[in-house]
Amino acid sequence: MKLHELKPAEGSRKERNRVGRGIGSGNGKTAGKGHKGQNARSGGGVRPGFEGGQNPLFRRLPKRGFTNINRKEYAILNLDALNRFEDGAEVTPALLLETGVVSSEKAGIKILGNGTLNKKLTVKAHKFSASAKEAIENAGGTTEVI
Repeated sequence: MKLHELKPAEGSRKERNRVGRGIGSGNGKTAGKGHKGQNARSGGGVRPGFEGGQNPLFRRLPKRGFTNINRKEYAILNLDALNRFEDGAEVTPALLLETGVVSSEKAGIKILGNGTLNKKLTVKAHKFSASAKEAIENAGGTTEVI
């Protein structure tokens, strides 16, 4: 096979339908919009969720709960992810971002106790779960809340 012989897979590329281009196209004259009516008009149609005047679903359903505007979302990290660092290393949020362990810091880093840690590390983070703190200290490391 050569570069000039390459072709896209059969059926993967479809020509767009050009409406209002004559009777032979099958979508001439009214351009597939039918005769008059709200949907035939320029800017016509109804807004999303409109049910023809019937009480719409979003108004029929009860309202529940609320969204806390002060909620803090933490980037969570389990203990087993810390095993990639060498013994005696100081693990900081900046280092975690740099090595790609977390993609963004969000409101801070929280270390959770899932998995096992078998390295002696100094871990600096915004929050620790009780089990994570215990596991880090049992491995001979230290925790520091930023």
